[in-house]
Amino acid sequence: MPFAQQLLLKIPTLFLGLIIIGGGIILSVAGLLMVRRYIPHHKFKVHNDVAGPIFGTLGVVYAVLLAFAVVIVWQSFDKSDLNVEKEAAFLSNIYRDAECFPRDFKENARALTDAYRKGVVNEEWQAMAKGQASPRVEEILRKLWQLYGNYSLKTETERVFFEESVRSLNNLSELRTVRLMDSRSGIHPLLWFVLITGGITTVTFTFFFGSENLRAQLAMSVLLAVLISLILFTILLLDFPFTGDVSISSGPFITGG
Repeated sequence: MPFAQQLLLKIPTLFLGLIIIGGGIILSVAGLLMVRRYIPHHKFKVHNDVAGPIFGTLGVVYAVLLAFAVVIVWQSFDKSDLNVEKEAAFLSNIYRDAECFPRDFKENARALTDAYRKGVVNEEWQAMAKGQASPRVEEILRKLWQLYGNYSLKTETERVFFEESVRSLNNLSELRTVRLMDSRSGIHPLLWFVLITGGITTVTFTFFFGSENLRAQLAMSVLLAVLISLILFTILLLDFPFTGDVSISSGPFITGG
């Protein structure tokens, strides 16, 4: 399990947010006070004209990187949510189309679709929080395939609904695979390293401006640290769409898609 997913799983969201934001504040205050202690501000002041444009360029580059990361995780989160709705809809299609088959087949098909729905809601959703799948749901899906694979068509009407049911079953299987992949995949550790390093570098750069008003400089450094920490926290929350308090609901399966 990725480290970021472990954080979301083991630490309550509010407490995790306080740790990340509070850590950013503490580091920014401690860093600025330490620099001011050993280097007087007037030694930096003469370089403000040079440091200003460099800081502006650094800020723009890092802002673009943050925006890119936020957009990527947000789109991935929305796509995972839409895929869940589609999967539930295909499951409902299989349940509904079973009406056109003989009684024994219909009862078996509907019993398996109900079991799949309950298994996803009651078992697999909790397993996905850890990036895992439910063996029971996998077995139910295998039985569904076996049921349709062993059925012999008797009428043309059955053929039409059979083809639609198999198409829905294919889509259901594919979307479940995608859902399981989304539950365990997140931002690459290298990108996390770049995001965190970039944030630390950007905040640290504010320590080397020669401001006579220490309180004002502290306030600016803290506000910048809080903003960056909030954005990184948001990226973390959206990175694993089925883990943590901010996660995709199993509602579509409960309501029937």
